[in-house]
Amino acid sequence: MTSRNLKPRSLSLSSNSGSRPGRRRDSIDIINAKVAVDLATHQTYEENVFLFVPNLIGYGRILLAGLALNYMKSHPKVCTALYGLSCLLDAFDGMAARALGQTSKFGAVLDMVTDRCTTACLLCFLSSAYPSYALLFQFLITLDFSSHYMHMYSSLVTGARSHKLVTSDVSRILWYYYNDPTTLFLFCAGNELFFVALYLVHWPQSSVGWPFTSLAASFLEFAVPVIPPELIKPATLSNIAVFISQITWAQILALVTFPVCLAKNIINVVQLWKASKILVGVDLAERAKDREVLEMREE
Repeated sequence: MTSRNLKPRSLSLSSNSGSRPGRRRDSIDIINAKVAVDLATHQTYEENVFLFVPNLIGYGRILLAGLALNYMKSHPKVCTALYGLSCLLDAFDGMAARALGQTSKFGAVLDMVTDRCTTACLLCFLSSAYPSYALLFQFLITLDFSSHYMHMYSSLVTGARSHKLVTSDVSRILWYYYNDPTTLFLFCAGNELFFVALYLVHWPQSSVGWPFTSLAASFLEFAVPVIPPELIKPATLSNIAVFISQITWAQILALVTFPVCLAKNIINVVQLWKASKILVGVDLAERAKDREVLEMREE
């Protein structure tokens, strides 16, 4: 049996917007999971979603991420190059999907799952590299997974074609975050770069040297006479100057990208909260509908 032999009545092409209060459904609904499995099994080579170019890029990202994890404990430069390339390709799969008309739900989920899993694996390594902060890294993993899962599920139950289709009346923060691909890329890239920087800080590195050695000396000349010792002790100022003089490129990258990482995780909290409210709202609407049906039956 081929996909062309499947009867059209197996698919519902009409909108279900009136079936539940507050819901919208703009995409085709598969009535039966078995029908969906048959369609995927017997899809033609000319239109095989598994072989769409953006999805092939997604498979390449998984392969690169796997190789990066393999070298993570022993070859930081190789690991960073492979991990960075995997993250960079995240920008190109979306561009390819839009340019070739090959957007797909499978590709969107594949992209999100790859992002979540690669970041979680890196954070697991950071938990072992910085055991004092293991609880913080575990919290970030939990927040990342839970916020995206609940956001994806709330998008599904409200009938959105994509989890990125967030309107400003639902959340202006999420609208700014998802509406512009450049903004989304910069936040995601900055978040990943911060974790990569922490990974590189774990390994021995040479300091940058000039101009930070001169900056450290200038800092001491200015700070010691101006800042009262009751406010900041001279020993603390000396330690700051030593840090500046011995700073590495990885530490600079971590300092620059930390605000982006902080903002990204605040957005994750907002995303989790908004998704929770949406799901509760759907629950309340369904319960109200069930009560109406029950009252009509009793009458």
